[in-house]
Amino acid sequence: MFHRHSLVLYLFPLVIGAVAFEIGWYRLVRRRAYPWRELLASVAIYVLRLPARLLRPLIVAPLTFFVWPHRLTTIPLDTAWGLVLLFLGVELAYYWSHRAAHEVRWLWASHVVHHTPDHIHLASAFRLGATEIISGNWLFRLPLFLLGLNPLAVGGMLAINLAYQFWLHTDLVGRLGPLEWILNTPSHHRVHHASNREYLDRNYGGILIIWDRLFGTFAKEQPEIVITYGLVHPVGSLNPFSILFHEWIAMARGVVRAQSWRERLAQLFGRPGTSVA
Repeated sequence: MFHRHSLVLYLFPLVIGAVAFEIGWYRLVRRRAYPWRELLASVAIYVLRLPARLLRPLIVAPLTFFVWPHRLTTIPLDTAWGLVLLFLGVELAYYWSHRAAHEVRWLWASHVVHHTPDHIHLASAFRLGATEIISGNWLFRLPLFLLGLNPLAVGGMLAINLAYQFWLHTDLVGRLGPLEWILNTPSHHRVHHASNREYLDRNYGGILIIWDRLFGTFAKEQPEIVITYGLVHPVGSLNPFSILFHEWIAMARGVVRAQSWRERLAQLFGRPGTSVA
């Protein structure tokens, strides 16, 4: 199983080539300006994430090594059914962690970074939060270890999941026919990045879209609806630090202004979009 960072290195030339192709398509075929400033902001944010990613093993590894010896069973990964369970388990954990990141403000404070671009293009896939360690979204994978899925294998499958999602961040690919029923596609992911009321908080899947269909969070892209990308309340800045930390700052202000502990907890763990004036 590939480690996530190893997979990034292997795919790096392909990623650069795909972004270059998209830029050329924008300029030569569509005759549209490419969002260069958004690309540069996304690259800067990706670089700023690196120190936090170096700290990740120091926090996640000890808890992982505590849970793994207490697993209920061991799922053999040298069998077809074991690999299927690994794939489905990681996909389901990703769905719920992603959904929680939209429904719980503490988690949203990290994930909101990914939804700040006003355009959808391949480079926007780089724009990820730097505070996932603090928000604790990684805790959703611990049950997989307890159920008997090897942590290294889970990490490798998650790397494949995230690598797959890179190509979803584009409007150059239309609908893909029957594949739309099972797989997450650019069409489904455009809906996910939309701030239109009809599309808000939909399509949380990684590789699969079946969980959204099962749990009632699926929305189909409608040709008559012009998608507005970005946040309902835009950050209004391309400063990487503003993008990374604006929601944490807003949340802290809400806690300070809250009049009771119930309001303070709502500011931290209620739905995003709630604030105290």
